[in-house]
Amino acid sequence: MKRIIYLLMIMGTIFVGCNPLEDINNVVDAVENPVVGSTEYTLVSDDYTEDVEDGGLGLDFDSFSIFEDPTGDTPHNLLPAFLAEKYSHWGEGSSVLVGYDLYIGNAEGVSDYSGADVYQLSNADYASTGSDAFGFYPNVESDDHIPGVLDMAIADPTDGDIVLAKYKQYFEDPIVGLADLVNYNFAGSFEGWTSVEESGDDEVWTSEIDNVRGNGYFGDQFSNVEWLVSPSLDFSGESDLKFQITQELDFANDPSLLKIMVSTDYSGDVLTATWDEITLANPATSDMETSEDYDFSAYDGEIINIAFKYTSIGDDPATPGIDEGDAGRWRIESLAIKTTGVTGDTNSKGTHYAYDGGEWEAVDGVYFVSSADFDSMGEGSGQPGQYNNFGSSTPPGDYLSTFLSLTEPFAYGLEEDELIVVYDYFSSSSGAQIRGDRYTVIDGSWEGHESTIATTLQFGHDGSTWVPDNTIRYTLAGSDYSSVAAALLTEPGFETAAGNLGNYGNFSRDGGSSNWTDEMMVVALGIVLNNLDPGAAAEQKYVVTFDTWAPGDSTEEFALIKDVDTGEWRLQTEDD
Repeated sequence: MKRIIYLLMIMGTIFVGCNPLEDINNVVDAVENPVVGSTEYTLVSDDYTEDVEDGGLGLDFDSFSIFEDPTGDTPHNLLPAFLAEKYSHWGEGSSVLVGYDLYIGNAEGVSDYSGADVYQLSNADYASTGSDAFGFYPNVESDDHIPGVLDMAIADPTDGDIVLAKYKQYFEDPIVGLADLVNYNFAGSFEGWTSVEESGDDEVWTSEIDNVRGNGYFGDQFSNVEWLVSPSLDFSGESDLKFQITQELDFANDPSLLKIMVSTDYSGDVLTATWDEITLANPATSDMETSEDYDFSAYDGEIINIAFKYTSIGDDPATPGIDEGDAGRWRIESLAIKTTGVTGDTNSKGTHYAYDGGEWEAVDGVYFVSSADFDSMGEGSGQPGQYNNFGSSTPPGDYLSTFLSLTEPFAYGLEEDELIVVYDYFSSSSGAQIRGDRYTVIDGSWEGHESTIATTLQFGHDGSTWVPDNTIRYTLAGSDYSSVAAALLTEPGFETAAGNLGNYGNFSRDGGSSNWTDEMMVVALGIVLNNLDPGAAAEQKYVVTFDTWAPGDSTEEFALIKDVDTGEWRLQTEDD
């Protein structure tokens, strides 16, 4: 009946109002939204990183930070506007349970290695070790040579400096043939190349997960000229150079608008440099294909820059509906400059070195995941070996515990052995990164310190906005039980219960000699939450799920809150 009344009001406004359309809009705006909805929604990667104007949260990473200022980019502050956009037709009484990832930080000490400076060994470095290959031979111990390379490459190191040395090692003895002097793999990285805008307002060159892309289509075709320029390449002393590129070109009416250019006098200004165009016998097509080994000997002994010059032509706004522009999509997967040498399949590896007492020494207890390791986790679509990195769709936590359990020498780890694992990671928002985690052997299995936890937050619509409840849900992991047992094993009144917890990995709630009372459980869970969320604000709420023996295997939930007055964790009450 209410809808009929509102319609009659609107009809009356049509006949008597001075501005009927404006009056109708005002009446409709004044009507309470009658739609009441209830659902669950879990944020995906794009939700975190898309611009706010596009309906996203505008964050730099695909998770929230638990350590953010309460007035900053927290779920409580950002999600109400996100929900208002996503569920714009819902009103008072509606509810959404939002699932999201919460970043809780690396385990202590991991960032020293995941954030270390990276040194990539060059061809000259391999040559300085006596190798005539572009990587170490299979029988060469890299640790015998890399410290000397770092001594030459890094000026004035100080004690405590840490460097991740990245290098290649052949699986088998290489064979003589064409070998790469320079090899750019553009999967998830510009590889040090720089975009230079000549004309146009759009960002033409972008880094994609498996290539760099030049594109002048943004819902329509727009005019742009933008270059992607390589670092300086020094081929002094090199001869018989060959050039090869793997590329794809789609939607281009005139392929000549897209050019591969070379300069011997580029100094930062593409317009004042002299450029030569490379014309390949096998130009780019609509399939990703590798070109011939193009004769590049004109640049033997030269210092050069290579550039990809992208030009697009926009549609004429004076003739709408007529497609006269030209904005091809140019994808470039890799580029190599070669010469006669040795070649073979290599494993991309890494070792951390610390400077101590005037020497570079390999760090024990830290392992860098190699390209062969990634391949062992699966090379198919959506698996780590596809691009030799982890990412939001291939999270390291899904793979590394199994990898360590199956890989020597880690498969023989003893109880409470620890290992820091560092790996390449690709983020859709921030590109290529290096991340890490600490793994510990618990009950015979390698378990990691989760850098993010999946949690939920309930929102309700109060008639004008979405209002959050700050409860975080958390389920204890194996390391949590071990931490509690270790912390309370000698605490008076907890000795027997903590010993039982350490042996069985669950809380005894059967009333026996090892029983955990509710009061003891609050102490135990407080230890877990202080480790998990040391910066938790007063009145932060958690619902914690834990394994019990009651007797029989079971689970329980405790609802805790950080007390305003004491700063300690306590059970929630009805007044909270």
